[in-house]
Amino acid sequence: MSTVEAAVGYKASGTLPIWAEMRRQASRRRTQMALGFMVLLPVIVWAAFEFGNAEPGDDDGDGGGSFSSIADLATSGGLNFALFSLAVSAGFLLVVVVALFFGDTVASEASWGSLRYLLAVPVPRARLLGIKLIVAGAYSLLALFLLVGTALLIGTVRYGWSPMGSTIAAEIPPAEGLARLLGIVAYLAVTMLVVAGLAFLLSVLTDAALGAVGGAVMLWILSNILNQIEALGNLRKVLPTYYTEAWRGMLSTPIQSDELAKGAISAVIYATLFWGLAFYRFTRKDVTS
Repeated sequence: MSTVEAAVGYKASGTLPIWAEMRRQASRRRTQMALGFMVLLPVIVWAAFEFGNAEPGDDDGDGGGSFSSIADLATSGGLNFALFSLAVSAGFLLVVVVALFFGDTVASEASWGSLRYLLAVPVPRARLLGIKLIVAGAYSLLALFLLVGTALLIGTVRYGWSPMGSTIAAEIPPAEGLARLLGIVAYLAVTMLVVAGLAFLLSVLTDAALGAVGGAVMLWILSNILNQIEALGNLRKVLPTYYTEAWRGMLSTPIQSDELAKGAISAVIYATLFWGLAFYRFTRKDVTS
């Protein structure tokens, strides 16, 4: 019986080192622009408050809901400024950035014609996807912490280190407020796993990076639209965007954790499903580009 032996010195674990992929992605213009904009956004928000004509809370009498309430507190301290920056970016900007990192990772290789050469090194397909998944996740987390860190720094320097304000509970002491802010960041990171999984799956299914990124964003928007249709009743609970606002429970005293737990579980299930489908499809398809 004949056996196929690996080349002398070949180790699958030694192909495509993770730090090589990190450096490679860091050199790309889209990575630099995405991370740069996450730093720029808090500066833009600060400038809007400093040089805008309207004062925080001036909503022309239309209410504005909970978002307007957070805006009322934005200039009352660094923690509140960081919270507001997160609130304005969570609905769309974070979605786009995460979709960009995960949706571009495999599809761009295919569009450049370099994917088949990577596999011919040879890099095992599962390892290739795993490394790209880890790197995309690392840069997504970096983008999120750059946003929060910059906002917290700017807000603290300009507005001081004050308790975290809350419109649904008493003020939260600074130390506890920082812990809750980090909890909100963690929850948003978990909810973005849905976008990550969807964009990664589309990146495997198409050779067009723009299609993968745009498709993930469009499907997220569609889910948000369906979530606003109250006639759907309990059917909305299966939508991946149903629990995206559950982070507001971190601002109450005591913390409302039921929705947070359900949202985290829902996000992990969706992400696992999408990533599983991505690995299943990629390890079985013919790569010609």
